[in-house]
Amino acid sequence: MGISILLFSFSLSIFFIIMLQNFFIKYDLVDDINKRSSHNVIATRSGGIGLLLTMFIISLYHYFLGDTIYDFSIIIPLGLLAVVGLYDDIYKVDFKLKFIFQIIAAKIIIDNGYIIENMHGVFGIFELNRMIAQLLTMLIIVAVLNAINFIDGIDGLAITIVSIFIILFEFFSKNGTPFINFSSLIIICLLPLYYFNFKKSNKVFLGDSGSLLLGSVSSIYIVHIMTNDYVIKDNYDLHKILFVISIFVYPIADLTRIFFLRMISGKSPFIADKRHIHHLIFKKVKNHFLTVIIISLITLLTTILIQITF
Repeated sequence: MGISILLFSFSLSIFFIIMLQNFFIKYDLVDDINKRSSHNVIATRSGGIGLLLTMFIISLYHYFLGDTIYDFSIIIPLGLLAVVGLYDDIYKVDFKLKFIFQIIAAKIIIDNGYIIENMHGVFGIFELNRMIAQLLTMLIIVAVLNAINFIDGIDGLAITIVSIFIILFEFFSKNGTPFINFSSLIIICLLPLYYFNFKKSNKVFLGDSGSLLLGSVSSIYIVHIMTNDYVIKDNYDLHKILFVISIFVYPIADLTRIFFLRMISGKSPFIADKRHIHHLIFKKVKNHFLTVIIISLITLLTTILIQITF
């Protein structure tokens, strides 16, 4: 993907962020300030849909040129979840309905050929039969979607964590993944959101539309890494599953922890609260950016530690 396209994508992302922010404010579609909020100023949850629109226009441009810069079929499940997330941001969707759409999106991803068919020796298991492979892949996709959605609780965290995932997955790939152009586009389009996330006023958040979209991207990467198509660079002795676990340990650990805490206290695991790890760190440091830095360092150090240990 050329520099000119990336610069155009960056500019288009800024345009949609500002346009959608103004639209949301005009129609009073602002984020409610409540006891769970990490902000006390006007904010909109329009960042994700701006990201989707930018990606859609760039994809459409290349499609009509006949330039297959990535698998355009992945836009379908990403778009589906982004639209469901947008509806949830505005009208609040019952978690059961959202879960159904996550299953549908996961099935679309699987039907497009992204499926885990090999456990690479974990528990002595290698090849999986088709039904088990589909169920396992669906479980992982839905878990990743919710894990990314759960960590999107303070400014810039989900954006940073997913960007780290993408960079590490691409760095350790011997020949690059089929998503490198797509991922470059995503990261470029996310950059303006950092500014709007950390602004003192008139903030723009990813919203569920954005966190579900980024969760979809992360899940597709994870499934791809587990296939034989993903080859790790020769000079790195990494086990694929340990590699994925080490990089994704924070969101999964937080998802598992918060799920059980809510169940033990007799609450629905899908009802939001302020007991996430990032909330606890923020209470101590009182700074969103510093919280993001700490969690990013934890992610990187955990990745290194697990790889060295095992």
